[in-house]
Amino acid sequence: MISSEICAKVLEAAVSTGADYAEIFAENSMNRTISMVSGKVDAISDGVVSGAAVRVYKGLRSVMATTVDLSGDGLVRCARKAAQALGEGKAEISVVLRDRVFPHIHPVQAVPSSVPNKEKVDILRIACQGAYAYDKRIRQVTGNFLDVDRNILIANTEGIRACDRRVRTRIAVTALADAKDGGTQTGSCSPGRRMGMELFENTVEAEAVGREAARQAVVMSEAGYCPAGVMPVAIGNGFGGVIFHEACGHSLEATSVAYGLSQFAGKLEEKIAGEKVNAYDDGTIPNSWGSLDFDDEGTPARRNVLIENGVLKSYMIDKFGSRRMGLPPTGNARRESFEYTPTSRMTNTYIGEGPDENEAIIASIDNGLYAAAMGGGSVNPTTGEFNFAVREGYLVKNGKICEPVRGASLVGRGSEVILNIDMVGKDLLLAEGMCGSSSGSIPVCVGQPMIRVSSITVGGR
Repeated sequence: MISSEICAKVLEAAVSTGADYAEIFAENSMNRTISMVSGKVDAISDGVVSGAAVRVYKGLRSVMATTVDLSGDGLVRCARKAAQALGEGKAEISVVLRDRVFPHIHPVQAVPSSVPNKEKVDILRIACQGAYAYDKRIRQVTGNFLDVDRNILIANTEGIRACDRRVRTRIAVTALADAKDGGTQTGSCSPGRRMGMELFENTVEAEAVGREAARQAVVMSEAGYCPAGVMPVAIGNGFGGVIFHEACGHSLEATSVAYGLSQFAGKLEEKIAGEKVNAYDDGTIPNSWGSLDFDDEGTPARRNVLIENGVLKSYMIDKFGSRRMGLPPTGNARRESFEYTPTSRMTNTYIGEGPDENEAIIASIDNGLYAAAMGGGSVNPTTGEFNFAVREGYLVKNGKICEPVRGASLVGRGSEVILNIDMVGKDLLLAEGMCGSSSGSIPVCVGQPMIRVSSITVGGR
């Protein structure tokens, strides 16, 4: 994308006024979305992102400039603007680049951009038909097929020049079912991986995606409203891990920790969770949706132990956070595109397997809720206060799963709810999503086995 010679010239211009660190982040990315409504193709959207960012540090000062001119002259001009914004001074470091090849642990067999749209439309149609065929109460089905081919280059004054190609493929189906009270209820399913069209050969069955979306919608169409109150809650595996991601994960990112704005700032080696809780952020899981070979600053991806037996062991740290905290980067610097300044973000973040059987978790609840599938939510990383919708929920009475309920939400504070996790199951599952923060929207995985929260506020009627 950009030769070593040009990268060196750009970095030399970037440090010309005294910066102690400089980097180039360049990308040429393509993405395509195919949308289907009621069995017909509604839209095909193509997007191209091409440009570069030059960032410079001096101590705890940081400046970034961007350009869409990827010529040598255009990049040098961009670097000089960043250098000028940093201030006046003389170059204090020299630039010596060495190409680095990182282990590529996410093989792609069939790049989606090389596959005709008809093949993608056929897969999407099978998924949508699977939803319609599930039950006559399904009123409408929408589907989306997304593929991304992202090519990036990173070069910095630490001597690294590296390139990466990040291919991701995802399918999503949403089904609407007529509810017994005259309204409608929705269900959704949206698996994806860091792989190509081979996703549909042995990992994801398109028809099953549609059936799962329809199943959720039909179950919720028969549901009454959830009662409100403080009660024990069992949270299902997979996307149930969004509660840890939002309520605790963001509070372990240097973005908030480095400024003392996190509920977990200054608590390394302290007990912050139930003793059965072991939590990880692992960017090295092969072909996982949130995985990386290296992060958006050139730091190798790795498996970070965040919590071990309830004790806080690590934060997620980018280079700038590293400077403020005096701790090494952890491979978590991420950005949506060259237009965003990278910050510490999660990759594949999950609670590990525990010692409990799912049957025992449910049997331990006399009067509570089983949140089989979680929806979206929000959190304040400073206070840890969160609010999450339950997409599929059931009342639990006398240790048995009973009737489905809708309108449920989980409300609380991350530092409290994680201490109240007292049972952890064995059926670990990861689920895909998009996470939005100050550096844009990025692909991440959340996950967990079934867990029990001994006491949490459930919103309802």
